[in-house]
Amino acid sequence: MPGTRPACAAGSPARLPGRPPSDRPQGSRPSAPAEPRAAAESRPRAASPAYAADMTSTDPPVPASGDPLPAPGNPLRQLTLAELRRRTSEKWRAHPPDVLPLFVAEMDVPLAEPVRRAVGEALARGDTGYTRGSAYAEAYAGFARRRWGWDGVAAERTTVVPDVMTGVLEVLAAISGPEDTVVVNSPVYTPFYDYVRHTGRTVDEAPLGGDLRLDTAALEDAYRRASARGGNPVHLLCNPHNPTGTVHTAGELAAVAELAARWGVRVVADEIHAPVVDPGTRFTPYLSVPGAGAGWSVLSASKAWNLAGLRAGLAVAGPDAAEDVARVPVWVAAATSHIGVIAHTAALTEGGPWLDALLAGLADNRRLLTTLLAEQLPEVRYRPAPGTYLAWLDCREAGLGDDPAAVFLERGRVAVNSGPAFGSGGAGHVRLNLATSPEVLAEAVRRMAHARR
Repeated sequence: MPGTRPACAAGSPARLPGRPPSDRPQGSRPSAPAEPRAAAESRPRAASPAYAADMTSTDPPVPASGDPLPAPGNPLRQLTLAELRRRTSEKWRAHPPDVLPLFVAEMDVPLAEPVRRAVGEALARGDTGYTRGSAYAEAYAGFARRRWGWDGVAAERTTVVPDVMTGVLEVLAAISGPEDTVVVNSPVYTPFYDYVRHTGRTVDEAPLGGDLRLDTAALEDAYRRASARGGNPVHLLCNPHNPTGTVHTAGELAAVAELAARWGVRVVADEIHAPVVDPGTRFTPYLSVPGAGAGWSVLSASKAWNLAGLRAGLAVAGPDAAEDVARVPVWVAAATSHIGVIAHTAALTEGGPWLDALLAGLADNRRLLTTLLAEQLPEVRYRPAPGTYLAWLDCREAGLGDDPAAVFLERGRVAVNSGPAFGSGGAGHVRLNLATSPEVLAEAVRRMAHARR
């Protein structure tokens, strides 16, 4: 099997493929590398150069339909690297097998059992036609009610979409013209630039503040510029924010809504990471704040349950934007995967316990990353944030130039996202995907520290 390595004999140290040889005595022969296995312990620990060779997968058995689901353990500790390398998605095929991939937003987790069961049952009955109905909207409405205490989703003000960025583009087409301005808060998710500019629209930046939070003064300046250009300006808001993980407060979002109304700007909120917020932090849907009724939210279960390959999403119009829904072409819903809708609906209605276990694992990984960086890469600054499973690392004091990701890939064989691609404020930064096992995370930091030398 390409990309895998034989496991070490019991009692000998395990080594990840492509590991830089700095820990090997000169003149010695490299030991046979082995894949680290996720441990069953509930708490993470920093991995040493020798990983435990007897770590085994704890993937639960598949119950028969109707049986109670087993209590999920930490999904981030249930797959070995060898198992992950059998995957054929972008994360595991974009780079050679000696590279640890911590870039694209895919998680190293098995499917949540409710999703696996729902998809299996759909395939068994041949339910693979075109999607129809309000199941996704009703599932999201219930999830929002249970998780955030918000009861503002009306199915008649929604439409399913193939994915979030396709939904964003369709909403932009419904409420603005190709020569209008779209305001973004840099540094921000790179498709906000690529997709929007591809439509002919102008992107205007309202950079985040030094605390990586929304800067209302910068935002009002950008609104003023956008309004002066005429047309129908839009603010494409990322909530929670990618790449920083910032979770905007209700007060911050209310200020956005007030400024948008003052300057005639429509707000479209990408809320794909909304379920991935630490339980100790309150997530506020944009459409739930006063004055946001003319806005839109575009969301999906894909990030929280690792369903990018089962494409589906939902666009939700605020009460004052209800008439806009009719301007979204019917073919957008028709292009959405029916199996994707089934998978996402199952995740939102039955995947809560799995999500809770994931959030606990991500919190552990944030603490682990903080410790590892302090010990091995103290020049790299990291502000743990409660949203998303992404870490925004400030490497400007590490002497790695504007694009540290290139150095980490070339010298350390770790793939992370390049900061400059996220717009103003991205130079000297990288985005790292935390949604992996503690062992892989520890090895990645070890390699990055090696690359720094």
